[in-house]
Amino acid sequence: MVCMGNMDWEQLELNPRIIAAVKKANVKSAREILSLSGPDLQRLTHLSKSDVQHLHIAVAVSYRRHSPVTALQVHRGECPSLEPGHKLSLACPVLDALLRGGVPLSGITELAGESSAGKTQFGLQLCLSVQYPLAYGGLNSGAVYICTEDSFPIKRLRQLITQQARLRPELPQALIRSIRFSDNIYIEHAADLGALQACVSQRVPILLSRGLVRLVVVDSVAALFRSEFQADEGIERARHMLAFAATLHRLSHNYSTPVLCINQVTDVMDGPDPAHCNFGLVDNKVLPALGMAWANQVMVRLMLLRLPGCVGIGEQGGTSAPRRLEVVFAPHLPRASCLCGVWEEGVRGLPNRPRSVTKRLETTGELGLNDGT
Repeated sequence: MVCMGNMDWEQLELNPRIIAAVKKANVKSAREILSLSGPDLQRLTHLSKSDVQHLHIAVAVSYRRHSPVTALQVHRGECPSLEPGHKLSLACPVLDALLRGGVPLSGITELAGESSAGKTQFGLQLCLSVQYPLAYGGLNSGAVYICTEDSFPIKRLRQLITQQARLRPELPQALIRSIRFSDNIYIEHAADLGALQACVSQRVPILLSRGLVRLVVVDSVAALFRSEFQADEGIERARHMLAFAATLHRLSHNYSTPVLCINQVTDVMDGPDPAHCNFGLVDNKVLPALGMAWANQVMVRLMLLRLPGCVGIGEQGGTSAPRRLEVVFAPHLPRASCLCGVWEEGVRGLPNRPRSVTKRLETTGELGLNDGT
């Protein structure tokens, strides 16, 4: 690929006569070539119509970022990034049903929620799910986990690894034992925005290009943008934010890799506002952090809310504080939600309940998975 500025014409596959005519006409950039019509280039370079066509094609091909894909290649499965069917499973049929299969392989998926809602638990669970074969909802690869706030929860990860057989009893036990989960999770710590940008633009592409990872988790995306800019530096913050998001989009598209960005929330102090309805859970008076500049970079926005009370998992024992996972917006999903909880073996969704039961649970109720209500 060539840049749109001054370029070396010798790198193009053109007849030297055409290159000489371009130089004589003092045309210095690909932008000039692509912005001029055929007749204009003929008058400027004194080349024939066929020569100008060859020039246009050569410059366009050199500037093209991605090779064209034929229908035959898609049919043969040679372009997985263009296949909408496969998604990264959340390792739970209820959660996968909410997202119609799991996390998309392209674009940024955001999970926002208050502290202790369970956002990191989802990130860890995806880091394990991605390592399973495609037939079991994974991508047969590893994950890179970028921490910007707290240290990586290694003890919790080890606990989840030991409990994989309980979380996914439908999988062959021999398969679970054969995967060395901890060896395929690459942990990065970014203390400032410079380190974060260097990580996603330099080190993460190396892991992706070598096939070592197929999932990127950023926990959390808001921490550094909130701490490094003052209130009057909104334009500069937005500039850095857009550059960061552009890098994530490029990695996701080029390597067909899901990107999960965990986000904090901010309180809504001025009461319910219909303008906020598409960007957060208005009835709870919280919105994902970083405002509209970040919201426009997100393809799927999920919000996680911790509810009062506790919920059991029936015969398996144990209780958890209930959560509500909600789809705020996504191009392929309706606005919907489901209840879930965090147990020793991981995050599990709860089966659908009547709205009256859900409302009772959200207030003060205690409800078990096997209740007959």
